[in-house]
Amino acid sequence: MTEQFDFTTTEHVLSPPGAPVFGEDVRADAKRIVERYPEARSALLPMLHLVQSEQGHVSTEGIEFCAEQLALSAAEVSAVATFYTMYKRKPCGEHLVSVCTNTLCAALGGDAIYAKVSEHLGVGHDETSGTPGEPGSLTLEHAECLAACDHAPVLQVDYEYYDKQSPEAALELVKSLQRGEKPDPTRGAPLTDFRRTERQLAGFFDRPGARLEDTVDGPSAAPETVRGAHLAQQRGWTAPPMPDDAQIPPLPEKE
Repeated sequence: MTEQFDFTTTEHVLSPPGAPVFGEDVRADAKRIVERYPEARSALLPMLHLVQSEQGHVSTEGIEFCAEQLALSAAEVSAVATFYTMYKRKPCGEHLVSVCTNTLCAALGGDAIYAKVSEHLGVGHDETSGTPGEPGSLTLEHAECLAACDHAPVLQVDYEYYDKQSPEAALELVKSLQRGEKPDPTRGAPLTDFRRTERQLAGFFDRPGARLEDTVDGPSAAPETVRGAHLAQQRGWTAPPMPDDAQIPPLPEKE
């Protein structure tokens, strides 16, 4: 492996919506992704994020591009792209708004938040208000558990957390995004937009003039999340030690 991540600060200019994609610069980025892995096929997930950063979704053309770069069949790439919900099959807005409507968030107001935002935007699940990719356009989706039950109800914008939301707070957040503002997440990196977030997920952190720490740094664990750890520390609670002679069960024989 010759590279883990790209930490350069030279600006990468994203292709405008509708422009030809997968030119030489994108192919060079794809090559750098492949070089991170001992097996080329292992690069498929970040490669799909690279495609999505250029197109705003994963198109048939994008699937064929990934297949070409990784010596896979289009069917193999399509199977992965359609399995994971982070890969969108139609163009997304400038921002992706994901409202958690799983059990706890729903019970504490997630359904009401989704209904409020949906009514304002005039769209439903996996639909976009405005022209995809254009400033102020937003794609709305129901989200399965966002692993933030201690901050419920929550939503995400481009996968950054906005905790302890109410219908009114969520509506104001959405309106600010439509105005071109980027409110700071409760937890997570500074907000950019969907396509630049996808580029980071592909492993490229090249916001112009910024250090890597500034690009990804932001509030992380909240007091509620680490309360148990603090209590354990205060009260001297520890997990039982592993015995020195602990035996690892043998693997069953293959038939």
